Amino acid sequence: MELQVIYEDDSVLVVYKPAGIATQTGRVGQKDMESILRNYLAAKGEAPYIGVVHRLDQPVEGVMVFAKNPKAAAALSAQVQSRAIGKNYYAVTEQIPESTEGTLTDYLLFQRKKNMSIVTGAENKDAKKAELSYVMLAQTSCHALLDVGLKTGRHHQIRVQMAHMGSPLIGDGKYGHTANGRTANLALCSYRIAFDHPVSGRREEFQIVPKGKSFEEFREFWLNS
Repeated sequence: MELQVIYEDDSVLVVYKPAGIATQTGRVGQKDMESILRNYLAAKGEAPYIGVVHRLDQPVEGVMVFAKNPKAAAALSAQVQSRAIGKNYYAVTEQIPESTEGTLTDYLLFQRKKNMSIVTGAENKDAKKAELSYVMLAQTSCHALLDVGLKTGRHHQIRVQMAHMGSPLIGDGKYGHTANGRTANLALCSYRIAFDHPVSGRREEFQIVPKGKSFEEFREFWLNS
């Protein structure tokens, strides 16, 4: 895998994570972003410290920020906890939503053995409130490109809530119409991240264009925008 570094200084690394690569894993021999970045820093003769402050699911591509020292890791982690780190996602749905924009509020229950979440009632004491907003950016005859903003950070939140709305994501074998437990070419990309720099305090923002095949029919949207 060729590492794509978007921005780097003494405190942070902003990089592109391809779909299929885990953010962090304990599996021996499996590449993940943490180990790839450690090797990258070591090859430059720098201390190979990488602070993982947020995650993207393995089948999701997108822009991520990592800390290069403990102080930066603590500052960025605090922003994650307070929801001060801004993130937006591109998502392509199998069916066009009835509304061109909206807010979804559900209660999600995480099923650990199945590694999936389901929508349940607010009365379930183990359920957690999940909220997101979306705006439709473009559409074809049967698919829609959405800009999704998370107001909470729940397990598989976008995938679960979009499927529950009736517009599951393309390539989602876990929550889609043809669910088979396998997810390939998932049409979900964390395209924007914004955070306060842990040293300067300046608000930083970085954006990318999705590379995954599941976004190909919307390439013209980015070319013309």
